[in-house]
Order: sequence, then structure tokens, then C-alpha cells
Amino acid sequence: MNNYDKYKEHCKKIADLYHASALLQWDQETYMPAKSAPTRAQQLSTLAGIGHELSVNTEFGNLLSELVDDGSLSEVESRNVVQSKKDYDKSLKYTTKFVKEMSEAVSAAFQAWQKAKTDNNFAFFAPKLEKLVALKRKECKLIGYHEHPYDALLDEFEPGAKTKTIEAVFENIKPKLITLLNKISNANQNNDAFMFQNFSKDKQWDFGIDLLKQMNYDFDAGRQDLSTHPFTTSFSAEDVRVTTRINEKDLSEMIWSCIHEGGHGLYEQGLKPSEYGLPSGTYLSLSIHESQSRLWENNVGRSLPYWKKNYPLAQQYFSEQLIGVSAKDFYKAMNVVKPSLIRTSADELTYHFHVMIRFEIEKSLIEGTIEVRDLPSVWNAKYKEYMGINVPSDAQGVLQDIHWSHGSFGYFPTYSLGSFYAAQFFAQAKKDIPELNAKIENGELNSLLDWLRNKIHQHGKTYTSDELCKMVTGKTLNSDYFLKYAEEKYKNLYGFGA
Repeated sequence: MNNYDKYKEHCKKIADLYHASALLQWDQETYMPAKSAPTRAQQLSTLAGIGHELSVNTEFGNLLSELVDDGSLSEVESRNVVQSKKDYDKSLKYTTKFVKEMSEAVSAAFQAWQKAKTDNNFAFFAPKLEKLVALKRKECKLIGYHEHPYDALLDEFEPGAKTKTIEAVFENIKPKLITLLNKISNANQNNDAFMFQNFSKDKQWDFGIDLLKQMNYDFDAGRQDLSTHPFTTSFSAEDVRVTTRINEKDLSEMIWSCIHEGGHGLYEQGLKPSEYGLPSGTYLSLSIHESQSRLWENNVGRSLPYWKKNYPLAQQYFSEQLIGVSAKDFYKAMNVVKPSLIRTSADELTYHFHVMIRFEIEKSLIEGTIEVRDLPSVWNAKYKEYMGINVPSDAQGVLQDIHWSHGSFGYFPTYSLGSFYAAQFFAQAKKDIPELNAKIENGELNSLLDWLRNKIHQHGKTYTSDELCKMVTGKTLNSDYFLKYAEEKYKNLYGFGA
């Protein structure tokens, strides 16, 4: 066995452990009995500790040092080794004790968050969140940073991203979004009242499964379940799990959960099984991951061609509720723009204000200018300032997202970056795929999926986000693609450009 084969075997062992942990976490959020929470926290902590010890194994480090200088490796092999060496050097900054403490804190915080959200009681979650924030501040110091402590956390989800860069992106797009939103608010509003009737849970479930199948989500390599907060997890390219949320009083929650998480699932299923455990078999970044879900949700799922195909199917499931509603009416309802409380249910324009609010709060928490006890008041004030709405409860406000209970600080900016990448990728796909809109209208989505698999999915983490974007579109990320897409779409939807 040569050195590269030894490297691959060790990477697979690390991946096996982390995916075993991921399976336990998936169970924790779907089927786990409540009484098993303390034992599950212990199990996850044990696996996290063993995984960390494998990741910082001295022999593995020596092997990586040898391979970095091995001129016989292919480009992909060389990039894999360089990325693994970077990850190894970063892992050395953590102690096994810290990793286990973080894992235990996350498990405890997740259980507390679930109860706090159900009971609408932030005070119950606050002590667990305080411990997590303290650990995250400590983590920033362990990793190190040059400009802002939040940079250390951003790098985990979007390698190389800087706080000042995210600030600049939002500062650029915010006034343009406000201008567009003002035009929409001054136009005649579209009707979406028919979306808030009684829709059978079972029928919604079946409709969602049909939408996933049409996207070519492989149910022989995955499954869908219900969860409080929709998510996607993967144990390999051949075992990818998505979840959805069903609200019998709001049809759109299920639709967007299924299509959005389906986009994530397709990305994971599109990674090369032969590269399991290696960077080339791992998703690139959460911004690129999010670009896949937002492309399917917004550029495809919120388009008129998509509903020309799928509205008759919706009518078959919900004939009584949709009497007198045309495909175009349904399309308009899918794209109503108005301020709202819940990020995951937000339209694709005001959505970015939800992200900005969370980014600003996280940055302040990590730098210590606000504390956990301040979160409800800060949250509510920002929603009033940015969206002009009053937050009626903690459950609909500061407790609505699962991310902080997972310790996922630095994650939220990737949601907006993902939307911007999605618009840029989709603009290129329309150039490369003849009559793409006509194909979508006919339900022929495999040509788009094939394009995504070839251009994005198969490369894994071989390239950086900038490198991949330039390979696919000829340019690095440019949010003007998103603005152009949004302006053209909503001008036609609301008629303010006539």
C-alpha cells in the first residue's frame, strides 16, 4: 500500500466516525425518545473525542507532510492532501477535552432549545446558550484570527471568508433591495389567502414526495422524514436524509421545505462515492451547498414554468381548496413579497434581512458587545427596524432557528451568499442548456441536474468557492446577478416596470 492509499484509509476511518455521529444526531432530531437525551449526549461526546484523536494522530500528520511534497500525485490527489494538511493543522489547535466539552454543550443546548421553543420560554434556553457562546469565544482564540474573532467561525462554513467581506456584501445589496421592496410595496399586492386553508397532512406529505421524485432525488440512496426544523444530513453519497415540516394551515411551508432540502440532498447524492472521506468527496462550503438548495427552491421552484407543470398535480391533491385558482394565481401566491417573522418561510427578497439581522447579532455576541441575556430585546428591536414588524413571542423570534443550539455561529451569512451564487449559476445554466425554461415546464429536470452534477457536485472540495464559481461562470461571485434576476422577475409579477 503506497502513502496515498494509507492516507485514504485513514480519512475513511475519520469519516466513518463523524458520519456515525451524524446518524445519532439525525435520530436525535427525528425519532429519539426524550428520556435518552443524557445518554445520547454522552455517546456523541465519546465519538467526537475519538474522531478528534484520529484527526490529530501524529503518524497521520507525518504522512501528510510527506505527501505534500510528493510530486507524483495527480492534481486532485495533491489538492486533497493540501486540504487535509490544512484541516490537520487546524485540528491540532483543539484539545480532545475541548472537543468533548463542546459536543456535550451542543447536545444539552439542543434539548433545552426544543423545550424552550415549545414552551415559548427563552429563559430556559439561555444558560445552555451562554455556555455555548463562552466556548465559541474560546474557540476563536484557539483557532486564531487577524482582524475579527468572528472570522475564525466564518472559516468553518465558508473557508477564507472575512467579516469585513460579508459586511461589504450586505452594505452593497441592502439599499438596492430596499429600493426594489419599496417599488413592490407601492404596487397592487397579489393574493395568497388561499394558501392558508386546511390542507391534509397526509396529502401534503404525498405531494412533497412527488416533487422530490420529479427533481430526481434518489429514494434508494435517501429518505425523507418530519422534523421541527427542516434539515439535510448525509452519511455518504448513497445515504442522504432530508426532512420537511408540514403546517396544515399553510401549504407553502411543506413545498419550500421539500424543494429546498431536496436541493441540498441532490448535492450530497452527486458527490463521488469513490472519494468518500476525502476532500474531493466532501461538499465544498455551506455557501455552495446553499446555492444548490436556493437554486432549486427559488430559480426553479418559484418560477412560472415550474408551476405550469406542477399546479395540475397540486389541484389533484387539493381540488377543494384551489377551486377558481389558476396556475398563474398560484405562481403569484408563491412569490408574494411582504415582511414576515419566520426566516424559513420568508420570500426570497425579505429573506436577506432575516440573514443580516442574525449576522449582526452573532458578530456582536462573539465580540462581546452584547450578551445572551440581551438577545430577545436586541432581536425584537432589529425586526422592528429592518422589517417594521413587532415580534409577538420568543418562539416566533429569537428561538425560531436551530443553529445556535448546534453551536453553528458563522453559518447564517452563507444563506445569502448561497442565493447570490444560485442566481449566477442559474444564469449560466440557461446559457448552456438549450430551452431550459421549456424543459422545466415539461417537468424535464434531469438536464439541469446533469449540468449541476458535471459543473459543481462532482468536484467536491477540490477547488475553493471562488475557483469553482469562475470555472462555472467565468467570474467570481457577483451579487448583481441576483439583483438582475429579482428585478426582472418582480417587475413582471407586480407590474411596476410597465
